[in-house]
Amino acid sequence: MVFDRVDWSKRGQYMLERHAISVLVAQEVLADPNRVVIDPDYNSATGQGVRIVGYSSLEGAVVSLIVMEVDGIAYGVNGWRSNEKDRRIYREVEDDGQD
Repeated sequence: MVFDRVDWSKRGQYMLERHAISVLVAQEVLADPNRVVIDPDYNSATGQGVRIVGYSSLEGAVVSLIVMEVDGIAYGVNGWRSNEKDRRIYREVEDDGQD
């Protein structure tokens, strides 16, 4: 799944309250042409979560999102400013894309 359209209606408010990441920031990360999709998420206990790492100019930082597909619908689960591991993964992929 491409994850360009994600439903944040169930967890968007939680993400904002818990990590100060808005749905607008999440949408910007999803639109990042250099985003990295890690499927499955390396921390997913069930293997159903997908981690998407991308840059947000609104946040001024690399942000990690967790998305799950249920019955063909992509739902946003959570998002936060990326840890060092995710920032490194993002940088390595971004550097590989530059010739």
